[in-house]
Amino acid sequence: MTVPYSDRFAVNATLPAEGRDRSEVLAELSAMAAAEDPTWEVGKCSGTMYCGDHDHYDFMSEAFSRFAHVNILQRDMCPSATKMEAEVIAMTLDMLGAGSVTDSEPVGLLTTGGSGSISHAMLAYREAARAAGRQGRLRIIKPETAHPAFNKACHLYDLEVVTIPVDPVTTTVRPADVAAAIDDQTIAVIGSACNYGYGTVDPIAELGQVALDAGVGLHVDGCLGGFILPFGRALGEPIPAFDFSVPGVTTISADTHKYGYALKGTSVLAFRDKALRNAQYFYLTDWSGGKYCSPGIEGSRSGGLLAATWASMVSIGRSGYLGYAKQIFATARTMRASVERHPQLRILGEPTFLFSFTSDEFDVYLVNDFLRTRGWRLNGQQYPNALHMAVTRPQTQPGVAEAFDVDLAEAVAYAVEHAHEPAKSSAVYGGVAGGMTNEADEFIKMMMADMMDAQQSLGAAG
Repeated sequence: MTVPYSDRFAVNATLPAEGRDRSEVLAELSAMAAAEDPTWEVGKCSGTMYCGDHDHYDFMSEAFSRFAHVNILQRDMCPSATKMEAEVIAMTLDMLGAGSVTDSEPVGLLTTGGSGSISHAMLAYREAARAAGRQGRLRIIKPETAHPAFNKACHLYDLEVVTIPVDPVTTTVRPADVAAAIDDQTIAVIGSACNYGYGTVDPIAELGQVALDAGVGLHVDGCLGGFILPFGRALGEPIPAFDFSVPGVTTISADTHKYGYALKGTSVLAFRDKALRNAQYFYLTDWSGGKYCSPGIEGSRSGGLLAATWASMVSIGRSGYLGYAKQIFATARTMRASVERHPQLRILGEPTFLFSFTSDEFDVYLVNDFLRTRGWRLNGQQYPNALHMAVTRPQTQPGVAEAFDVDLAEAVAYAVEHAHEPAKSSAVYGGVAGGMTNEADEFIKMMMADMMDAQQSLGAAG
């Protein structure tokens, strides 16, 4: 492959001998953005672009610019960082039911995204267990549907992952299965609100009781749903309790950069108890460079992202989040009804703002093959093959749900006609790829080949 845009712009395999004119650089960036934004602006892209409002993006970019140069590690120079970070965490804790906690002090940690929040939670559980004298290889228990970031974190922190199959009908984990898997090395169990694949919420209340009975932590992964499910519940949507109002819930991850409508690169990890958060702090007091302490894995952190996140939350407010949630849930119901009109398709579980569907009559990726020709970008699952639509604000635009209804009907007709043929697309996290198998080694080869080809192209150009 060639480096993207090499047919339009110069390839910088080395630093240019002389710096380029700023207006020329900005013009190049503008051209690339103008070419790429239309792929999601029309509302046919599942998830990914949660806000879609360029005025809001411009507003956050303005907020970012005021603090883009700031490293919030230096709090004496930028006390505003302490104000903004404390308020982002406090607002998130309030949204997640921390006001119902009376036996401990809920606190939080601002991270760089969902994987960061999950990683810090697993580190906190491990360090707290070690401080309490736990020995040997510690373990967590997660539903199969829980995000791969848990496996990544446990790989990094040498924790064992016990994966529990989910109920194939509900697509949620059975609490009895989790309880049966707990042993004396277990430090935490996982539930999702909601899971990425199917948009379904695990039985958090029951898992909370399991965790309490066993004396282990319960992390609720609300990275995807954390900033919309609370407002859905307030609107009367049939969403079970999943936050700190549930006894036994000890940590919750919630991404501000998804349905919090902040810029990419921020998330909040909420703790029921300050002691658990403090367990993952890092200290080195005898270094020649001075006493060192970091609240999380990162040292330097962006003041710009913090400012943009704070600006997003306070400018939208509770009424704004409620209004957006109302539109999203209504649109999700409309689009889900389009799926349910086709007997060849089957909705998986009891979804929320995100719904997934499969087919028992043909490979559902045939449906995706056709939808791609109409500009749709749905996300793919496997075991079974399925497609999901994470409804965001771009889908709430007039005409988008109606277009989905029309295009889906033609896609089903196409799938029926071509049922004997192999599909051209398959499941890749974050999208649906064409022309590859589901085997892990093929996936890795494809992804690595793309990156290496680009690097080699740059090397050859240099």
